[in-house]
Amino acid sequence: MSNQDSKKNRGSLPYSVWPAQALAQLEREGADTLGITLYELMLRAGQAAYEHSQTHWPEAQSWLILCGHGNNGGDGYVVARLAQAAGKQVTLLACEGKKPLPEEAQSARDAWLEAGGEIHAADASWPEKVDLIIDALLGTGINRAPAEPYATLIQQANRHAAPVLSIDMPSGLSAATGSAPSDVVDATHTLSFIALKPGQITGKARDYIGELNYADLGLSAYLSGEIAPMARFDACFLSHWLKPRKPTSHKGNQGRLLVVGGDAGTAGAIRMTSEAALRTGSGLVRVLTHKDNIAPILTARPEIMVDELTDERLSEALEWADVIAIGPGLGQRDWGKKALKSVAESEKPMLWDADALNLLAISAEKRQNRIITPHPGEAARLLGIKTSEIESDRLHAAQALANRYGGVVVLKGAGTIIASEAGEMAFADVGNAGMASGGMGDVLSGIIASLMGQKLALFDAACAGCVAHGAAADAVAAKRGTRGMLATDLFDLLWQFVNPEMNQ
Repeated sequence: MSNQDSKKNRGSLPYSVWPAQALAQLEREGADTLGITLYELMLRAGQAAYEHSQTHWPEAQSWLILCGHGNNGGDGYVVARLAQAAGKQVTLLACEGKKPLPEEAQSARDAWLEAGGEIHAADASWPEKVDLIIDALLGTGINRAPAEPYATLIQQANRHAAPVLSIDMPSGLSAATGSAPSDVVDATHTLSFIALKPGQITGKARDYIGELNYADLGLSAYLSGEIAPMARFDACFLSHWLKPRKPTSHKGNQGRLLVVGGDAGTAGAIRMTSEAALRTGSGLVRVLTHKDNIAPILTARPEIMVDELTDERLSEALEWADVIAIGPGLGQRDWGKKALKSVAESEKPMLWDADALNLLAISAEKRQNRIITPHPGEAARLLGIKTSEIESDRLHAAQALANRYGGVVVLKGAGTIIASEAGEMAFADVGNAGMASGGMGDVLSGIIASLMGQKLALFDAACAGCVAHGAAADAVAAKRGTRGMLATDLFDLLWQFVNPEMNQ
């Protein structure tokens, strides 16, 4: 996930996401359904990791396997035994603990020793030649900074030139939240077992996961009957939301969107939002803005209807509109505050972004007909906490925002989270570092608001909008790279994602 090449593998991943704390129960119930033991499940995990390594690094002969004092380490012992049986040169370093190993991990360790394998201390010297490192240190259980000797082993692995396969999670990365309290293994590949976890998709995941792969360990039939509490969406899912239009469609069927904002000097923000809406398929887009912005917007995009924001025009436009978007370039002067107060009285579907969120943080109110789209800094202001607290647990922050403000929340960032007060939660598994540039949020607001006008429910509009937005940025990055990407660059390629039938 840390580069564009990793995107090629995303289509093979499931769309369901499970909390890290649910994995133990999934393992037990899944094993019971198959009539196998948890040790058999561990053997399957080790086999999957071994086969993955053979497929991707067939020339690797010298394997270094780092085992922790838990079931993740048990997987590592299984990999070691299989690799040694295949003629690989295997060196295994193990971290010892104060408590006995879990039963399954102890069985895997005993099988390794019975096969003639050796166990070296965690501080033992590494072999002169290492072609592949297997990270089986911490897995999904970490929720704090790794202690010694784990921290040192993680640092050594990151300094080494050999590729790294992390089993289930890069050690040091939280499976529950994607936070990285301290050192984390910088994996080349990560192989997730049974289910995807939030920490593989959001937070700091993209810095460490590498290419994310998945193995269900034979539990697909059982898992298909379980309802996951969270979802992962990518560009392949767009056709679920966006169906081809009927031949008799006309502009009145596709939504009348009112966009309010753009104080003096911020014509760019409101223009990008309104053009993004048109590019996404809105039938009519009307902008109310500062009078100085009218000529620049009309010159750049004559298809937009633009007028000066006045009390009379706003009242009339609110009656006309199907959907309202407010915030881009709105500012926090009385001009913007007055407009927001009038918009807030409407019961029509609406989206609040940018300065509308800063004003909302000052005067909080809850409503169900609204999508809010904060970045982490805005989310921190809305919750009255530090940005670092938002980033340490993005899932909790998104749900807290939904509970406090109602409607649907889009918490932007790497692994954007969409949440509702009803408990729905999804991850937009798209996007790249090129999106760290001004105007991207304005474009996203226009895309989502447009889909609201095209009759998508709030949660679906937010999910589909985030995915189309990030997928278009990925397409731009695939052609030009991430550095220097402009928000308006997305307009050239957005069409293929809001018309997903074009890619089939």
